[in-house]
Amino acid sequence: MAPRFDLVGIVVADMSASLAFYRRLGFDIPADADGEPHVEATLPNGARVAWDLRSVITSFDTAWTPSTGGPGITLAFICDSPADVDETYASLVASGAGAHHEPWDAFWGQRYATVVDPDGNHIEVVTHAP
Repeated sequence: MAPRFDLVGIVVADMSASLAFYRRLGFDIPADADGEPHVEATLPNGARVAWDLRSVITSFDTAWTPSTGGPGITLAFICDSPADVDETYASLVASGAGAHHEPWDAFWGQRYATVVDPDGNHIEVVTHAP
């Protein structure tokens, strides 16, 4: 049997800050998870996302170091409309996310914006053009 995609892992420096950011993107994560070293959330489609403190990763991989020179990962979140992209971008930036690329109409047919999560990862907020 072929492998099947199951989980995206995000290594974080501050669990509480990271989970607060992802809650604003719609993740259903209990408030008491903020103090945990490892947290998982299952998405409606069955895929999972996990957050691990750096100390968890280095406990079994002593050679691990944070990525440098750019984001460790890029995740994309689809919105229902161009206005939703603009609103989501503005809301995330107002709540402290890093502003990387303001919403724009990309030549490939999407309304597209990028913010930066608390660990420097790029989070794309997009919708397909009507």
